[in-house]
Amino acid sequence: MRDSLKNKTALLLYLLLLLIPASAYPNDTGVKVTSAETALLGNDYVLTADIDYQLSEKAIEALNNGVSLFWTYEFKVQEHHDYLWDNTLVEKSFRYRIQYHALLKMYRITNESNGAVDNFSTLQSAMDSLSTLRDYRLVEKAKISDQESYIAGMKITFERDALPLPLRPIAYTNPQWYLSSDWYLWPLKK
Repeated sequence: MRDSLKNKTALLLYLLLLLIPASAYPNDTGVKVTSAETALLGNDYVLTADIDYQLSEKAIEALNNGVSLFWTYEFKVQEHHDYLWDNTLVEKSFRYRIQYHALLKMYRITNESNGAVDNFSTLQSAMDSLSTLRDYRLVEKAKISDQESYIAGMKITFERDALPLPLRPIAYTNPQWYLSSDWYLWPLKK
């Protein structure tokens, strides 16, 4: 009887801890878009962005033990209206995978959209590569009117559903796995 009461109490305490919002935990890990801007290059507006990746100890440990990590980069361009909802002109995304090859002692980044692969000898150099986005074609100049104002946005989402099945419940409850950014918005310069 006494063990049953202890088990129920432990289960109740565990469930209560799961209800504490992630913001209640001190957390200096995650992904943040630190700057982004667009510029006209030929007939297209292109995006240049800098991203700060701060991987948690759990994510680094999983990566070094053979677990691939996936991030989806999402982009949008909206025609801004003061009184009505914004009209979305462009929505794009692509996905990166980072994995560690123990035999080669190399980190590999794969762009899942176009198949491009880059190898790095250190995790820091791999993350530095993911941290810069240069001249990404965002929207055609012909779609942009001089009379309207536009807002561009970028978000990076960590794909917890791409983790191995036994790791997913932990990734949804442990703040060390909250590795997504918020939307970063800026005015599209014409």
